[in-house]
Amino acid sequence: MCSSSQQPPEVEVVIEVPRGGFLKRGSTGSLDFVSPIPCPFNYGSVETLVGLEGDLLDAVVLGRRLPRGTRVTVSALGAVGLTDRGMYDDKLICSQQPIGGTHRRLVLAFFALYAKCKWLLNLVRGRAGRNACEGWGDARAAIARAQPRDQVDWRGPPVPF
Repeated sequence: MCSSSQQPPEVEVVIEVPRGGFLKRGSTGSLDFVSPIPCPFNYGSVETLVGLEGDLLDAVVLGRRLPRGTRVTVSALGAVGLTDRGMYDDKLICSQQPIGGTHRRLVLAFFALYAKCKWLLNLVRGRAGRNACEGWGDARAAIARAQPRDQVDWRGPPVPF
């Protein structure tokens, strides 16, 4: 959490999966998979940053449902680490309101389930590697691990998801 003298970083997030959506689209707009359960929050990416796995930095936006393609500037209040096929990936957790313990536990529970579901999907697709939710982290640290998009030759994710 940030002290009152230090404001959380703000990021612009482009929504790829609206809250309640079943279609998981990637940062290039391609359909990654159809979820058996609706996404409990808005899911998108920060177009100016590339995460450690080589795709745009993922971001969750808590709050009301936002249509696909919406651009919203929000505070990054935390991050969740996720390992997918052995590749570490930060997920910024963003909101206009403070995130309490209940919301934090719900976000972590979702990503723990998500990691298990991705393991199963990867197994079916013949893609090996460890899948796990690595826990709650600091938004500033997650942003610092990402590379500015204008400093890399990004044309989409280097590996299929």
